[in-house]
Amino acid sequence: MRRIRRHRKQPKNKICILLILTVTVVLLSLFRTECALRPYAQLQAEHFAEKTANEIIEKTVCGYLEKNKYKYNDFACVLYDSSSKASSIETLPYTINKVQSELTLLINRELEQSGKKYTDIPLGTLTDSFLLTGKGPKVRIRVAPIGVASVELQSRFEDSGINQTVHKISAVIRVKMSSSTPLYSFEVVSKFEFVLAESVLVGSVPNIVPYILEGSKPALQ
Repeated sequence: MRRIRRHRKQPKNKICILLILTVTVVLLSLFRTECALRPYAQLQAEHFAEKTANEIIEKTVCGYLEKNKYKYNDFACVLYDSSSKASSIETLPYTINKVQSELTLLINRELEQSGKKYTDIPLGTLTDSFLLTGKGPKVRIRVAPIGVASVELQSRFEDSGINQTVHKISAVIRVKMSSSTPLYSFEVVSKFEFVLAESVLVGSVPNIVPYILEGSKPALQ
């Protein structure tokens, strides 16, 4: 009598294929999620970095100006011709160098003392869904200064009505900040401008010694 042998089915191949498909689907889903979240995470991180830098720099500059109370004549001297029209403007290098170096020192000291700043935002805010905004578990964003901030004094003219020109002397401050979330890390270079002094000049735009415009180059490009 012939015996009938029954071969047990071996599901190993099917299990392996199922596992491979599952892992592939999960990886593709994670990749698509990462691509979707990254732009919004970067936007939120950069926004918080700029906000943090602006608060520190604005407080430092305002306190410095309140203490020193500089006026336009401290930075420049307007020369007039025989018809009492402004013919040229001479800048004062001593004050310009003094303010530039002191502000640079103060801002970098405040940035260093501020250390790392944190804020928590809902995970739903990192998506493009309006319904999910403000919902979900909290994600922590951290910012910290990188390197040193730079201060450059600049000069520009602006129209101010008929036959009038405003001469403004400003401090342009650049600072590099590192912002990061649990999944991403970004570097942000922010630029801020604060008007130090200004004067209204009557007549055509006078010549100006190009010292301010050709001042020291910023440390952050």
